[in-house]
Amino acid sequence: MRVEGEAVICNESGLHARPCHAMVALALEHASGLQVSCGEREVNGKSILELMTLGASKGMTLSFCAEGSDAEALVAAVVSLVESGFSGTS
Repeated sequence: MRVEGEAVICNESGLHARPCHAMVALALEHASGLQVSCGEREVNGKSILELMTLGASKGMTLSFCAEGSDAEALVAAVVSLVESGFSGTS
């Protein structure tokens, strides 16, 4: 199954090391693969280094594409994480 979703970054610091770590940790709890894109760039959502290369800041939209048995749950979880402002990761 392939599932897509989007979320706008609302935390002040954008997508820096701690939010990237939180997203990767969440993604690794799922079997499905995750691609994350921002603008024209698309990266592996299970790689902290690749996520950090997006350089995404507050107000930018992240797009998610998961493929696998638990893709729907994975996309719902990462969208919720981003929309919460990566709560607890500042």
